[in-house]
Formats: sequence, structure tokens, C-alpha cells
Amino acid sequence: MTTGGFDLSGIDMGALLAQAQSVQGQLEAAQNQLAESSFEGTAGGGLVRATVTGTGDLDALTITPEALEGTDAEILADLVVAAVKDATEQAHTMQQSLMPQMPGLGL
Repeated sequence: MTTGGFDLSGIDMGALLAQAQSVQGQLEAAQNQLAESSFEGTAGGGLVRATVTGTGDLDALTITPEALEGTDAEILADLVVAAVKDATEQAHTMQQSLMPQMPGLGL
């Protein structure tokens, strides 16, 4: 069988479909694992804590009373950003660790 100038006669379409379904199942499992995971990032020695889901959504933000003492708004904002970034980087690391395990995605 020739399609667009390519000879497809040597391709086992059943095996190709089975591999695609397997990869799809692995991807769904990884997505579910990420959705059920949460990651906590901190800044300022724990003065600010941010929790994100495995998909990167901000789930919680905790600012200790000590973080408010003698801290201006700009510094507090920087701590919040740093805590969220820390948690998001952890989620991204997990995403990257799950994706290479899936053959055929080329990631």
C-alpha cells in the first residue's frame, strides 16, 4: 500500500494501534498522578509556604505572622513569588520525570 509516496505495506497497523493505545494509557495515568499530587514550596526560611497541584495550580498560600513583622509589601510579594516558584518547579520536575518513561512520545 502506498500513501503519499510512502510504502506502508511493511507496517503492522494492529501493533501500531496497540502501541498508541498503550502510550495513551500511560499518559492518562501520568496526568492522573500529577493531578493527585501536591508540592509545597517555601521562601524566607519557611515564612511563606505555597502549595501547588501537580498540574501547577496554586492550591494554598500560607504567610506566617512573623513574615508580616517589619516586612514591607515588596519584600512580602517577593517571598510569595519565590515560594510559588519553588513549588511550581517541584511540580515541573515530577512532570519531566514521568514523561520520559513513555516510549514513542519523543519527549
